Amino acid sequence: MNILVVDIGGSNVKILASGHTQRIKIPSGNDFSPEHMVPLIKQEASHWEYEAITMGFPGKVKNNQILSEPVNLGHGWETYDFEGVFDCPVKIINDAAMQAIGSYEGKKMLFLGLGTGLGTAMVVGNTVIPIEGGHLPYRKSTFESYVGKAYYAKNGHKKWEKHVFKTVEILADALQPDDIVLGGGNSKILTKLPDGCRLGSNKNAFKGGFRMWEEDFIY
Repeated sequence: MNILVVDIGGSNVKILASGHTQRIKIPSGNDFSPEHMVPLIKQEASHWEYEAITMGFPGKVKNNQILSEPVNLGHGWETYDFEGVFDCPVKIINDAAMQAIGSYEGKKMLFLGLGTGLGTAMVVGNTVIPIEGGHLPYRKSTFESYVGKAYYAKNGHKKWEKHVFKTVEILADALQPDDIVLGGGNSKILTKLPDGCRLGSNKNAFKGGFRMWEEDFIY
């Protein structure tokens, strides 16, 4: 089966199809809606063959249904009929959970995606557990407010990295994983890794999207 994987982010939407190695980026942003996204995906993927789609979405997803509008994008996602407009089966999952699936190596794993915000998920025995950990209280706001892109831009690398380490420490104490993966675009700018962590890759988002059709993951 040929799969098209769509990784939706607050800065870019990235797409890749089975059998190809070069992903395509589509700029997104605060006003970016599914009405904007779908025609662009159809245009950019027109030279690829695909029979099904996996979509990683930056927000709450349950039973293949988007449950809330994203913080860093436009509106209209909860009610949009993706299968209808693409005319093929579509699996929708939280974007951090999709990258977690691609990063999974069999142990009880905590995934933290450092990007525009903070994506969090766990995988235990091929069962995927999306977690809205980025929105949990931390200091005067939430974890996401201290390790997201906006905080980094305003306060610099040193303070941002200190909060990344503290976030890892607190969530690891609470969730007791055997494996911690730091993914997302900003993971690669860490000067060192917290104890017990390994570095993921944004390529694992696509790997996870393909694995969702090829392997038996419960999500």
